[in-house]
Parts: sequence; C-alpha cells; structure tokens
Amino acid sequence: MKFYSVLTLIFCSAVLNVGCSSNQAIKTTDGKTIVTDGKPEVDKETGLISYKDAQTGKTEQINRDQVSNMSELDN
Repeated sequence: MKFYSVLTLIFCSAVLNVGCSSNQAIKTTDGKTIVTDGKPEVDKETGLISYKDAQTGKTEQINRDQVSNMSELDN
C-alpha cells in the first residue's frame, strides 16, 4: 500500500513541476522578440542570460545589455 502512495506522490509532483515552467518573451534592444521555453537564467557575474529557444529547442545566451524587457507569456 505504501508503494502506491509513493507512486501517487511522485506523479503529482511531476504534474505540478510541468505546470510551473512558463514561456517568457525576451525583447531585445534592436526590436526582436525571442520566445523561450521556460524561465531564462541570469548569470549576475557575466551578465549573460541563458535560455532555451522555444522554436529551435537550442540553449542560447544573450548579453543582458541587449535585453530591453523580459515578461511571462500566458500559456
């Protein structure tokens, strides 16, 4: 019986974690908009923002100075 309780807990945790990642829009200073898959990570030491591009699936980086705005998209 405990086995099924543990499985249920793992399943519920996985479902909740999937729902937490939201796409973001990064607007650049040159007018482009980049849609990310999940929340970008900001490295305060280097000034780089790492993100997974929603269109290509590749992990990319952009300099913080090239970003004018970041906002969460409604999924």
